[in-house]
Amino acid sequence: MNIAKTFKSIVGPLYRSFFPYPTQNKYDQELGFWIKEYTREGGKFENDWYEKLMLAMAGENDDEFIHGKIVADFGCGPRGSLQWAIKAKERIGLDILADKYSEMFDLAAHNMRYIANTESRIPLPSDYVDVLFTINAMDHVDDFSAMCNELIRILKPGGEFIGSFNLHEPPTPCEPQSLDEEKIHKCLLRHLVVRSYRTAPRGPEENRYLYFWENKPLIGKEEGFLWVRATKPLERS
Repeated sequence: MNIAKTFKSIVGPLYRSFFPYPTQNKYDQELGFWIKEYTREGGKFENDWYEKLMLAMAGENDDEFIHGKIVADFGCGPRGSLQWAIKAKERIGLDILADKYSEMFDLAAHNMRYIANTESRIPLPSDYVDVLFTINAMDHVDDFSAMCNELIRILKPGGEFIGSFNLHEPPTPCEPQSLDEEKIHKCLLRHLVVRSYRTAPRGPEENRYLYFWENKPLIGKEEGFLWVRATKPLERS
């Protein structure tokens, strides 16, 4: 049985009945993207590349730095971005469409707790997460400042933020934020202690992070990425 064709034949018409194409609703478009990816990949999301990418963002050679920690990924999507993080105490995927993903896709194998956030609130206690990742998700949010405040709130004092940001991309319905280094610093990084900070141009589609490996500098306002690792300051006694 061809799983991709079966999934497409069942879900495709159902999806189009709820979200007729074309649509300008970013959530409809994002869910449609993931349905297409799920179908294209044969009914099982590929995620084996996340470990290499997230370790590279962190500047780590192995996963010991997450041992026994509560690890979260904001804007995780349904791929199982933290399936690799087996040494973590808890793995949390945060996404505004998390409930939809759980309804439509089999996510049990990821061994993650998927939690749906809103555009202004992440339903986790303050000072909860030890290591917080986000990979090119912050340009998807409607209120960048509000979501930066939430990321800081849920991160423990002494906890680490490890993020990748799209830079200088024009806004789209799915990605309404056009981010630059000044905006990221103003809304997020000035509240943290930056440990590492790297930028690079966007690479070719088949390897868009290529220029990080080649240490190619980002010039002017060309499209690219920022990789940053920072720590939330300890609270004063």
